[in-house]
Amino acid sequence: MKRLTDHLIVISFDCLSSLDFPMLKELPHFNELLENGSYCENVETIYPSLTYPCHTSIVTGNFPNRHGVINNTFLQPGMHSPDWYWHRKNIKGTTLYDEAKKQGMKTAALLWPVTARAKIDYHMPEIFANRPWHHQIPVSLWNGSFFYQLEMNVRFGHIRKGLSQPELDDFVLESTVHTMKTKKPDLLLVHFVDLDTQRHYHGFSSKEAASAILRHDNRLGRIIDALKETGIYEKSTIVALGDHSQLDHSKAIKPNVLLKERGLIYVNPKGKVIDWKAYCKSCDGSAYIYVKDETDSETKRMVQELFDYVVQDENNGIKRVISGEEAFQMGADGNAFLMIEAQKGYYFKEYFDGEYIDNITANDVKERRYTFASHGYSPKKDDYQTVFMATGKGIRPNVVIPSMRLVDEGPTFARLLGLELGKTDGKIIEELLKM
Repeated sequence: MKRLTDHLIVISFDCLSSLDFPMLKELPHFNELLENGSYCENVETIYPSLTYPCHTSIVTGNFPNRHGVINNTFLQPGMHSPDWYWHRKNIKGTTLYDEAKKQGMKTAALLWPVTARAKIDYHMPEIFANRPWHHQIPVSLWNGSFFYQLEMNVRFGHIRKGLSQPELDDFVLESTVHTMKTKKPDLLLVHFVDLDTQRHYHGFSSKEAASAILRHDNRLGRIIDALKETGIYEKSTIVALGDHSQLDHSKAIKPNVLLKERGLIYVNPKGKVIDWKAYCKSCDGSAYIYVKDETDSETKRMVQELFDYVVQDENNGIKRVISGEEAFQMGADGNAFLMIEAQKGYYFKEYFDGEYIDNITANDVKERRYTFASHGYSPKKDDYQTVFMATGKGIRPNVVIPSMRLVDEGPTFARLLGLELGKTDGKIIEELLKM
């Protein structure tokens, strides 16, 4: 298959929304990309619309029910900080970077989700020190390219302040620019989280979110300048995209409170979960309801009756209840017994103590117990689309794609690099490409 570009640079601006598009058109570097390239401001995300499933869908072209990353975090009932789907081994099937590597292409990825221990040449994975005895630098070094990360930390580690934003994205930017100039990868994947973080803790339309978009414009400009300085700009394709949007909320729903009251979650005197029959696993704007024993018909009956009753009153915060089979048809985890969707202004937490619904205060957000905005909602919600912009080699100029899906991006990227991802849920957006 003919290769359409020499270098593919995919920049993910986490939580970049279609609602941001008017602002993007007024910013110098996003505007440069839009004037010379093509775009879609109506990209349908996946279900559940969380960062790790989304980024896996981008590089596989498949929905979560096929690629296996069905949430950000694992089902670990009662664990204060569940482990995330950090590792490449959690993905079923192939990925864009796997196929590039097979063809001898030079690959790089910086903080791209679900890539820990992946076979990527220059690799700084997104993975956190999630246990008291862990330290962030050794955890990162062990799960990515050891000497490459060591060099990036020596050069730019002074910029970072742990996982805080915007310093983390600034560190990633400097590492990205240096990698492009010195390594010139055929495929580079980079993930920036500044905007997503600001929206979670300050709200969708906050001044902090607007400031993050301005910083992202500068980051995009630095990447474009680096390509030009390196002499590979004319041979490169630049893609800037989002993975999901966010919605504001002021109330947190805790379905596990109800499940515990009905004797379906067992807690010891110290408040630790010791066993469970049914459990609500949050996806923020939606949630899975799992039944531990697939043959336990009595628990299933109790759970079904509970949520059929709760959903009747909109003040309970649940917009709808769907079966595991229907969730599977929407691309989510069919192993769940039910899936529930939050009403506007609500989202889900896994806590099982206190009241069923908590009103969120500024102090709650400051303590990082709750947030002011979230994602994870159905991709069919109004004003919840994300964006896709591309320019450079292999891209037709000034094409406006009316609508597309997140799962279409992977097959399109593969076609640009002359690769195949096999049979995917997504399709190649051929209108974008100079064949």
